[in-house]
Amino acid sequence: MSKAVSKVREAKLELYRKKGTIHAKAVGGRFNTARWAMVWLTQIVFYGACWLPWATEDGIRQAILFDIVHEKLYLFGLVLWPQDALLLAFALILAATALFFVTAMAGRLFCGFACPQTVYTSIFVWIEARIEGDHLARLKLDQSSMSARKLAIKSAKHGAWALVAGWTAITFVGYFSPIRELLPAVAALQTGPWESFWLIFYAVFTYVQAGLAREAVCQHMCPYSRFQGVMIDAATANVSYDRRRGEPRGARRRADAGDCIDCGICVQVCPTGIDIRDGLQYQCINCGLCVDGCDEVMDKLGAPRGLIRFASDNTLAGAPEGTGPGLRPRVLVYASLLLLFSALSVWTLSQRATLRVDVLRDRGALSRETAEGRIENDYTLKLINMEEAARRFRVDVHGLPGLRIEGDAEFTIGPGSIQTVPVVVSSPAEAAPAGARPIEFHTAAVHGAGAAISEKSSFILP
Repeated sequence: MSKAVSKVREAKLELYRKKGTIHAKAVGGRFNTARWAMVWLTQIVFYGACWLPWATEDGIRQAILFDIVHEKLYLFGLVLWPQDALLLAFALILAATALFFVTAMAGRLFCGFACPQTVYTSIFVWIEARIEGDHLARLKLDQSSMSARKLAIKSAKHGAWALVAGWTAITFVGYFSPIRELLPAVAALQTGPWESFWLIFYAVFTYVQAGLAREAVCQHMCPYSRFQGVMIDAATANVSYDRRRGEPRGARRRADAGDCIDCGICVQVCPTGIDIRDGLQYQCINCGLCVDGCDEVMDKLGAPRGLIRFASDNTLAGAPEGTGPGLRPRVLVYASLLLLFSALSVWTLSQRATLRVDVLRDRGALSRETAEGRIENDYTLKLINMEEAARRFRVDVHGLPGLRIEGDAEFTIGPGSIQTVPVVVSSPAEAAPAGARPIEFHTAAVHGAGAAISEKSSFILP
């Protein structure tokens, strides 16, 4: 290859890698189709789930709602309280372990297909392409001097970005403030202080991250790209260039040339602007677009696909294709942790109490004697019904001979509500020696099973 041609090609690649915003060439193929399938799936769930209704005894409410004011998380028919924080911890552990497991098997697969940064960047770039044109038109527009046409096109693009970012912010806040109440408030500019803050913050955050920062997030800001190296090994499948088959690069009419014709398509379609032929790089998000681009070129040349493909270092070094990721120690560890924490989550959810009781003894008046010669102590019971159905509970007290509750011992608690009730407990004066004696309150549902709890307290005998 002549030096002149080499310099032209290198300059062409540098244009996509280091010169301002990366305008990746659009490419079709199975990986691009999979990426857009994930975009549709994740956004249908995100934008649609907050609008799902759920019928309760009190009427219709939002099916998924993080009700911070009332300290509840509604997940369809399940209501979680702050006391259920262990379930949230398990959910976070499962998400992290699943990410590590996928990374050990196939590198940064999550980054290339399901990461919100990737998803929203894809949406914003799609909008940009509809307004400004293909990658060459966008590049030419960026390099041109400001004009009325350029200003109009850029304004239209940024306006469309702002609309998407704004609707994304409304949807996000709609998971914390009921979306059907939030939308009219936004239209009337009557949102509360915290809602206004998060609407503005999340809209600006989405606009900057997906529209302006783009690949810089993956290249410089994402911590995952920095520590992924400790979770992969020579058996991990990553997007890789087969050097044994592709080198030396050049025109295929040369007798000694490999399959790579040095067209640079793999660089032009890369959203982070890297050259996969330089080997695995932390900026690579395993999106597979370079695989799609290279496969198109191989099809045109009549050569087999797979010059760039998902393959492990072992496979590229000559190991049989079937050896792949396999059941390696780290994969087994991650899989075992996934099973363990999944089992713990299911068990914790099945054993979850749907009733909470706090007992507070009135310390203002330790005890008093009645006309019948009995000793009374006053208590305050805080009953929390964690189900979305009104239930009636009966409270019994044990621990001393003749101990009983004076007055009503049954209480009806509304769905998902907290009720504070005063309780008077009496005991014969001769039931035990003077002093503080341990007693126990037992609270159980009058109808049905599974809602019963015991709380310890003390009874003062003069």
